[in-house]
Amino acid sequence: MRETSGGAVFARHARSAAVLAVAMMLVAPAAMAARGDREPAAEPTRSAPVVRNTVDELKQLMDLRQLTELRTTYNGNYGASLLFNANTLTYYVALFQEKNFWRVIKTDAVDNAERVYRTFAQQSEQLAQVYIDTTRLEAGKRYTERLVAYNEERLRTLQQEMEQQQAQSAQVSAALQQAQQQAVSLSTDVQSTNNQLDALQRRIQILQAEQGNPELSLPKPDSVPAPAAASDGR
Repeated sequence: MRETSGGAVFARHARSAAVLAVAMMLVAPAAMAARGDREPAAEPTRSAPVVRNTVDELKQLMDLRQLTELRTTYNGNYGASLLFNANTLTYYVALFQEKNFWRVIKTDAVDNAERVYRTFAQQSEQLAQVYIDTTRLEAGKRYTERLVAYNEERLRTLQQEMEQQQAQSAQVSAALQQAQQQAVSLSTDVQSTNNQLDALQRRIQILQAEQGNPELSLPKPDSVPAPAAASDGR
């Protein structure tokens, strides 16, 4: 009986614990929601931009428009710039090619900034010399190529004109030769015709002379036949 009563008590405690656990599970979400309503949500922390070197620092300040351009020198596609940050009284001297910064020096001294700027300007001039020479040589090459192409076209045109002139000259020469042959043939024909005309004119003159002669044309005496000889039988 003692053991049975103990088992019953344990069973009742177990049921009570189970009911309590279920009640806590039901109440916990509501309590957490209420707590969430009372406490403001924590804002996510924003990480500051990472500046690795002076070049990155210069780019960041330029993006934020916190720099004033004091001096800039261009040589070809190279250049040097002197920039000033009025908020920190800091100078930035940059050596660049197009939009790529090669070197950036940061200083607080104006004299040092001017000295570095002049040095970078001289360096940009030296660096740009190869670019300038290359640009000039490429332009000269393109100009020469255009001249070559123009002269080749001009030569082809002249050759075509010469060929046309030669063809025309050959045609003219053939026409002249044919005309000369025709002239020789005509000259021969004219000479023959003149000879024929002369012969006809001579015959006409003879006939005209005979027709204009009043004397009869009689046979000559020696042309009269001799009388027939007498026959011995008479």
